[in-house]
Amino acid sequence: MKRKDFLQLSAMGLGAIALPDFSLLGNPIDPLQALQEGVDVAVKKELADVALSAAKAKGATYADVRIGRYLNQVVSTRENRVQGVANAESYGVGIRVIANGSWGFASSNNMTKEGIARTAEKAVEVAKANAKIISEPVKLAPQKGLGDVSWKTPIITNAFSVPVKDKVDLLLTANAIAMKGGANFVNSSILAINEQKFFASTDGSYIDQDIHRLFPNFTVTKIGNGKFETRKGLGSPVGMGYEYLTPTAESKVGGIVTRYKDRYDLLEDMKNATEEVTQKLTAKSVEPGKYDLVLDPSHLWLTIHESVAHPTELDRVLGYEANYAGTSFLTMEKLKTKKFKFGSDIVNVVADKLQPGSLGAVGYDDEGVPCKKWDLIKDGVLVNFQAIRDQAHILGLKESQGCCYAQTWNDVQFQRMPNVSLQPGKKQLSVDDMIKDVEKGIYIIGDGSFSIDQQRYNFQFGGQTFYEIRNGKIAGMLKDVAYQANTQEFWNSCTAIADERDYRLGGAFNDGKGQPGQSNAVSHGSSTSRFNGVNVINTARKI
Repeated sequence: MKRKDFLQLSAMGLGAIALPDFSLLGNPIDPLQALQEGVDVAVKKELADVALSAAKAKGATYADVRIGRYLNQVVSTRENRVQGVANAESYGVGIRVIANGSWGFASSNNMTKEGIARTAEKAVEVAKANAKIISEPVKLAPQKGLGDVSWKTPIITNAFSVPVKDKVDLLLTANAIAMKGGANFVNSSILAINEQKFFASTDGSYIDQDIHRLFPNFTVTKIGNGKFETRKGLGSPVGMGYEYLTPTAESKVGGIVTRYKDRYDLLEDMKNATEEVTQKLTAKSVEPGKYDLVLDPSHLWLTIHESVAHPTELDRVLGYEANYAGTSFLTMEKLKTKKFKFGSDIVNVVADKLQPGSLGAVGYDDEGVPCKKWDLIKDGVLVNFQAIRDQAHILGLKESQGCCYAQTWNDVQFQRMPNVSLQPGKKQLSVDDMIKDVEKGIYIIGDGSFSIDQQRYNFQFGGQTFYEIRNGKIAGMLKDVAYQANTQEFWNSCTAIADERDYRLGGAFNDGKGQPGQSNAVSHGSSTSRFNGVNVINTARKI
C-alpha cells in the first residue's frame, strides 16, 4: 500500500470509482461465509503450540505466533446503480522468532500441523541468517504471560450480518437525494472489516481477539459555469458495528453543518453535502493572508495524523523509517530536555489504544502486550514517543507501550501509530463561543488534499468546506482555501479548544508505512480548535 493511499481511497469513496484489489487481501467468498464461525480457539491454541515447540527445538529463544482470519466486504454504488460488491477472506499464520539475537519471520497458508511446524523452522533459519549481519542483539522488553484471554470490539450489529441488499438500498437512497438536489455525479460505499486474530508466545500468552471496523463514505459532484465542485461525506471510519449507521439526534453550529457524535446519519449528510456543493460553485474565492482558523474535528484529525502522530513514531525519530515518507524533526535530544515546546500550554496529546469506537481500539497488540494510554504532548511539551518491545529500552521504558501491529497474518508486525488525539479543552467552551471571539477567520470542515515535508515539519492542508468569519459571525462560504505552517509554529498558535461535549473522532483505514508497505487503521480525536494568525493561500491563483 503506497504512502498516502488512505487519502486517495477516502476521496474515491473506498471503491466508489474503482474497487479495491481484494486479491491482495484474500480469496473471494460468498457473503454468508463471513458469518461462519472461525476456527475453534482450542484448535488454534493447539496449532500455535506446534509452532512454538518447533521454533524452540530449532534454537529460538523467543517465538510468537499469529493465526489470522481476515474478512473484508465493500459495497459501492454510483448514481442509480450498483457499481460493485466484493467479499474476501484470508486465513493463515505468521511466525516471528528470535534466534542468535536476531529476528526471523515466516508465514504460510498451509494450516496443517506439518505446514505450521515447517513455517516455524523457516523463521528460525531466517533469524540465524540475519544474525550474521546485525550490529547488536535484539533487546526485548519483558512481558508477563497472560494465559488464556480474549477481547472483542463491543459491537451491537455485525456489519456482515446485514444483507447486501439493505446496504445497497441505503446507498442508492442517499444517491437519489443528491441527484434530486441537482448533483451531476455521486458515488457512495460501505466498507466492513473483521479481523479474527489469535496470538500465542513463548511468554505464555494465548490471546483471541475479534475486531470490527466500518467505513461509510460518499462523494457528491456538481458542475456549473464550466467548473465543478465536490464534497465528501463527513462520516468517520470507526471501530463499531453497523449500529454506526443508526442516526441519533443532531445538533447544528451556526446553521452550517450537522454534527454526529456516536452515530452517523448518511442520508442527512448527503442532503447537506448536496446543498453545500451547490454553494461552493458560487462561493467567494479567499483573499490570501493571515487568518485565525477554527478547525472542526472532521478536518483536524488529518493535521494531527501528519504533524503529530507520524513524527512521534520512534522509528522515524531514530531514522529507521526514512525512505517511506521520511523521518521526523523531533529528536531524542528534544525529548531528553523535557522542555521542547511542541505547542501552546493548552495542547495535550495522548496515544490511546483503548478508546471505544476508535479504529485502533484493541485489547492487546500484535506482540501480546495489553494496550494502554499515555501522554505524548503534556501542556505543550514533548514528553514521550511511541515504542514497542524491542524499542522500549531506547526510551528507558520497562515495558512496551503496546502499539505493535501487522496488517495481515503474512506480514511481520512492527511499530504502528496508536490512536493519537488532541484532548478537549478544560474550560467550558462551545464552538459558537469560539467563533464569537474571532474578528477575521475561517471555519474549516472536512479533510482535503495536503502536503508535508520529509521531516513532518513544513506543511499545507486544504479541506472540504470553508466559511468566512467576520467580527464574530459566519459571513458566507469561501473556496480555494489552504493554510501553510510548520508543525511547531502551528501548534504553538493554538489558543482555544472546545470542551469535551464537542469531542469527535476522525481517522483512516489505510495509513501506509514500511518497506514493503503495510496499512494500519487509526483514529484521531479532537474538539473544534482555534489557531491564530495562520497563513492562508489561494489555491486557484498562480504563484
